[in-house]
Amino acid sequence: MKLCIFGAGAIGAYLGVELARGGVDVSLVARGQHLAAMKNSGVTLRVGNEEYTVHPRCTDDPAELGVQDFVIVTLKAHSVAGVCDAMQPLLGAKSAVVTAANGIPWWYFHKLRGPYEDHCVKAVDPDELQWNKIGPTRAIGCVVYPAAEIVEPGVIEVSPHVSQNRLPIGEPDGSRSERSKTLSQALIAAGFKAPVRTDIRSDIWVKLWGNLAFNPISALTGSTLEDIARDAGTRALARAMMVEGQAVAEKLGARFAIDVDKRIDGAEQVGAHRTSMLQDLMLGRPMEIDALVGGVAELGCLVGVATPTIDAVYALVRRRAIEAGCYPC
Repeated sequence: MKLCIFGAGAIGAYLGVELARGGVDVSLVARGQHLAAMKNSGVTLRVGNEEYTVHPRCTDDPAELGVQDFVIVTLKAHSVAGVCDAMQPLLGAKSAVVTAANGIPWWYFHKLRGPYEDHCVKAVDPDELQWNKIGPTRAIGCVVYPAAEIVEPGVIEVSPHVSQNRLPIGEPDGSRSERSKTLSQALIAAGFKAPVRTDIRSDIWVKLWGNLAFNPISALTGSTLEDIARDAGTRALARAMMVEGQAVAEKLGARFAIDVDKRIDGAEQVGAHRTSMLQDLMLGRPMEIDALVGGVAELGCLVGVATPTIDAVYALVRRRAIEAGCYPC
């Protein structure tokens, strides 16, 4: 198996280390000082008191790598359209592309039976570049629960008390395809809990459910997860957004195995954690607003479910990001 991690930042490099240790032929596509360090000294992973270093192929030029069996894209959703052309040398007739980003995926309506089948989600693929250049038939969904951080170029740190090693995957049509089973086996051999799910969209929504609310609220307030959940006002706001999001998801056939208050309690138990959106704002980086919030608002309009709280928070966090230079005008 040839597998490429495209966008090997913290999560991508973490997956790369574990897959390489599991015997997979892994290549990493990255950039900047992080890439230089990985090329020179390998990729070091620290998990609790343990440390490992591996030496996979690392490059900023996918053309050096050739066609892959699997490409796991660990870039944030708003960055993927910009690398569709660069990704082409990796893609053969049988290559699968695993979308390992938060939020509504660009392929969401592929093979989703009903009136919206093959609808393109404009919030995450406005020019349909991903749909046309990657192709929905290549897509495998993945929900990423691990949490990792680049503590210095080439060095990844995972905090076991925050990170989970769950990576459920699934085909858009719900089948247990040979390619999904092959990928699942490789991820399991690397130490991840990676079952092949027959309803990956429900898994996507359960992860998105909290991100939809806690990410933008944290960016607007500067608060951690536990502070948002413990404050009566922000907890109520998060709950209202999540209830609206659940209504949209259920209209599209998704199922939730946990109720909203338990989901909020779970976020509170994570503790004084800054969400990725807040971290991006603090560092002046582009924010995942459209994949996490705008996409849900768009789907609400599509299926006729009102999302007034989501719409209001979307407008506010989008404006906040524009003022900070973290969102294109």
